[in-house]
Amino acid sequence: MKTLITLKIEKFEEKGQEYFVATSDQIQGLVAEGNTIEEVIEIASDLAKILIEMDQEKQSKDNQITAIPDSFEYPLIVEV
Repeated sequence: MKTLITLKIEKFEEKGQEYFVATSDQIQGLVAEGNTIEEVIEIASDLAKILIEMDQEKQSKDNQITAIPDSFEYPLIVEV
């Protein structure tokens, strides 16, 4: 089953080191950290799969995750 979730990705800097954190309001407990946007998205994707599977095992009726629609918007950040 494919699902569509929205990630909130934030950039942080600590001691001169830049990193990114991804969370989602749709999946409780989803918090991923990576050194690049690509890395944090990959980690968040892997974590989301695990959390969704855990949620399905519980068969929670409060699940806010929806199936992927035929079309949707995806925010793409392009640095020029």
